[in-house]
Amino acid sequence: MNILPTPILGLMVIETVPNVDTRGVFGRLYCEQELNALIGHRKIMQINHSRTVNIGAVRGMHFQLHPHAEMKLVRCLKGRVWDVAVDLRHGSPTFLHWHAEELTPKNGHMMVIPEGFAHGFQVLEPDSELLYLHTAPHTPSAEGGLLHSDPKLGIHWPLNVTDLSERDAGHPLIDEGFQGLSV
Repeated sequence: MNILPTPILGLMVIETVPNVDTRGVFGRLYCEQELNALIGHRKIMQINHSRTVNIGAVRGMHFQLHPHAEMKLVRCLKGRVWDVAVDLRHGSPTFLHWHAEELTPKNGHMMVIPEGFAHGFQVLEPDSELLYLHTAPHTPSAEGGLLHSDPKLGIHWPLNVTDLSERDAGHPLIDEGFQGLSV
């Protein structure tokens, strides 16, 4: 496992190299020892799986508020997605900056999204599946979200958005008073 920095401090990409032979593929999905520098005192509290059918569909941009903020480790198990994280940390020099990575089973990349970030993705191949490891349980009363098309974010989605949940379409635009999230 190689830990690669991104232009946003704290947001990392884990690169794994699968072992391929005539039988197929074997790859490491998680290693506490190797990721301890990133995970620190946190524990994986919840593991989620999503399957998104339609090309162009967007899920996001989601976050949880303090004290229920979570770190997410996100990996693509099937298909191909454009995975996006937005820095919402109050006082961060990269506040409202975003970074995206294409995640596929073949490239073996995993995004490590710390507390104080919004997360979302767009499906680039049909029936794409993601595995999420969370350091906090989902807390509905602490849910937050941003509109994927908010001009203040300026996220470049590689495809036209073809499918969006009612909830995600209803996320608010960032207003002038938004100072970010406490972490």
